Amino acid sequence: MAMREECKHFQSRTYASGEVARFCVLGNAPDQPWACPADCVTYERRFADVGWSHGSLVDRSKGEQPPVDVPVDERREFLNMADEIVNAVAPQMIEERRRELEDLEKKGRGWRFWRR
Repeated sequence: MAMREECKHFQSRTYASGEVARFCVLGNAPDQPWACPADCVTYERRFADVGWSHGSLVDRSKGEQPPVDVPVDERREFLNMADEIVNAVAPQMIEERRRELEDLEKKGRGWRFWRR
């Protein structure tokens, strides 16, 4: 089963690089971005999409699908490892950004740059 795009809790984001993130906002799709659970108890059809037909301008590309021969447990392990990497570097990145903003404030180039 693929991600249920018509679900109220499905979201996707397209970044400037062209990369697309597809996910469940409730975090109930452990195999995202590839699949929702077949028996998801939080599935709700989006009201705005009920009965609508999407034209050809809507990009419904599914992105790269996982290889069929990779077990679900291995996919989950891979995604958990990626999550650990992001969580390991996030505090350092946040601290670097905080220091950059403090430096800008000291130089008078912060969010108040229009006041002179």
